[in-house]
Amino acid sequence: MTDAPEADLPNLDDTPIARAAETALRVLAGRVGDPLPRPPHTRVLTVANQKGGVGKTTTTVNLAAALALQGAEVLVIDLDPQGNASTALGVEHHAEVPSIYDVLIDGRPMHEVVVAVDGIAGLWCAPATIDLAGAEIELVSLVARESRLAKALSAYMTWAAEHRDSRLDYVLVDCPPSLGLLTVNALVAAPEVLIPIQCEYYALEGVGQLLRNVELVKAHLNPDLHVSTVLLTMYDARTRLAAQVAEEVRTHFVDTVLRTTVPRSVRISEAPSYGQTVMTYDPGSTGALSYLEAAREMALRGAPAEPTTVSSVTPAPSATSLTAPAVEEAPRE
Repeated sequence: MTDAPEADLPNLDDTPIARAAETALRVLAGRVGDPLPRPPHTRVLTVANQKGGVGKTTTTVNLAAALALQGAEVLVIDLDPQGNASTALGVEHHAEVPSIYDVLIDGRPMHEVVVAVDGIAGLWCAPATIDLAGAEIELVSLVARESRLAKALSAYMTWAAEHRDSRLDYVLVDCPPSLGLLTVNALVAAPEVLIPIQCEYYALEGVGQLLRNVELVKAHLNPDLHVSTVLLTMYDARTRLAAQVAEEVRTHFVDTVLRTTVPRSVRISEAPSYGQTVMTYDPGSTGALSYLEAAREMALRGAPAEPTTVSSVTPAPSATSLTAPAVEEAPRE
């Protein structure tokens, strides 16, 4: 029997398993692929959606880790009293730890609470503690209550420029699932809003209210605020429902939606219980590869030339616009 021609043999280095293994090795080495182009200035993005369970914290920590692994300097600000972002990054956030609460309420310098994340060079975190749960009430009586985070972040970036070799490239603010004063502080501090949207029936409800709040903050507190990025999460390619939700979102948000979608992944859900992002927990998984690609796409896009306004994205996608057959065909979890 003669040997098969060499041209007919499969390229074993270009299979999905080989690519995943190569990515895993690069993550373990501390860097993935070519460095991302640095933005012309520090990009500050608030990750917001008042609906819970859509992947805000998961998106924040994994995008931050993916950006850092590709050469960026990234700060995560955990503004959620639950402290899940701090947990996922392996940062201590018990009651005695200096936290973002001290920055907002007591005026403590942010550089005194920011800590480096173990295992990922260039990634930093300002943790949240349970004390933050009372900050909504305490902020009411404070002067300039809506802009306290913005002032603290501006002072921190000035300090970092003087005391570090390189400036921050990205700041990602993880918001609580509400539209209270903590979220308003985040919207005032950031020119850009990143909205994660779960590819399920109820996920579209409330997006219109979030956009109206963005416009209110833009009109009265932060004229540079705009929705720059929309990321589809928990995408299940087996269902027509997920495809229909994705189509609705892309129709209404057009160019702000990333081409990359994040699939449902057990590895993404498991990672926080080990105090890790999925980028280090299982770097070869589909979830990790998706966040790497989403981070690269977001970085290459840069800030949009023209801010997105509510008039260009309304009417907001509505859950009622999804037809009944698509819901019936979705398999039960």
